[in-house]
Amino acid sequence: MTNRLAIDSLMHSPGALVDVRSPSEFTKAHWPGAVNLPLFDDEGRAEVGTLYKQKGRQQAIQRGLELVGPQLAAMGHKLQQIAQQGPGSLRIYCWRGGMRSGSVAWLASTLDIDVVVLEGGYKSFRRWVLGQFERPWPVQLLGGGTGSGKTDVLLALAQQGGAMVDLEGLAHHRGSSFGGLGQPEQPSTEMFENELAVALVALEGQAPLWLEAESVQIGRCRLPNGLWQQMQQAPVVVLERPQKERIDALVALYGAEAHGGLLEATQRLQRRLGPQRTKDATDSIRSGDLSSACAVILDYYDRCYSYELNRRSTPITRLAVEGLSASAVAHQLLQLKSA
Repeated sequence: MTNRLAIDSLMHSPGALVDVRSPSEFTKAHWPGAVNLPLFDDEGRAEVGTLYKQKGRQQAIQRGLELVGPQLAAMGHKLQQIAQQGPGSLRIYCWRGGMRSGSVAWLASTLDIDVVVLEGGYKSFRRWVLGQFERPWPVQLLGGGTGSGKTDVLLALAQQGGAMVDLEGLAHHRGSSFGGLGQPEQPSTEMFENELAVALVALEGQAPLWLEAESVQIGRCRLPNGLWQQMQQAPVVVLERPQKERIDALVALYGAEAHGGLLEATQRLQRRLGPQRTKDATDSIRSGDLSSACAVILDYYDRCYSYELNRRSTPITRLAVEGLSASAVAHQLLQLKSA
């Protein structure tokens, strides 16, 4: 009989994670680090599922056997390859921990591969993920105007031993209208949540836990409500960097981007910038004067940021960082919190 483990036990067991759901299920979201070895392709899964509902379990299983039979040898070979990549049992899951994971586990066992199945499947992993955002975390926010280098500071802080989660890195988006430029495709919100939960738990017991002060939406990825509410109640350290330094940083960051992408991102702000400032910014972009375009757009972002900051009721610490590198600012943050 296949050994089945609850989420907490399986999570702390060694071995490769194997997701046997269909490719589209896996692409939408999965357990971070899992390998996709689908028992059925998308069409086969839909066909078997429809048969199960319309004709019953027996006919669905029979059709499933017909679909899987020709690929058993290839699947067995892949299972052996995965098992050889490291110690521990193969940890297999499907949607509910039912027939798909049980079938692949049977094949692995037949090949003398140690295997365990996640009890409750991916659904149990998702319950675990959502539960992490309801736990209390020692959140400390890092704020500052656009271009003040918050992400670089957080990365430097991690290198110096601080605990931080790079929300924008997980979302593949820098948060503003321009935030998707030069970034990989964003994950689904569900996949973002999965990555975020795993990242949080990896820092369990460390404090403070630094996060960038974000709005609830980072591109198309939405912060989970439980964590978002904690962020609203967290203290904030605000980096204060001169506008000239911020403009230089933004030009260095976005200067290599095609003007078409910059123009499109600026046009998305037209309702907020107004027609004249939008024209000034887009004219500057077309002429190659990105510094002037940044100055126009920063004026809008700074007013929005000041408004949101003034609404906060939590402690705010302002930190002047003129001329300082990300590493130097990170060192100050660590000293500030240990003082």
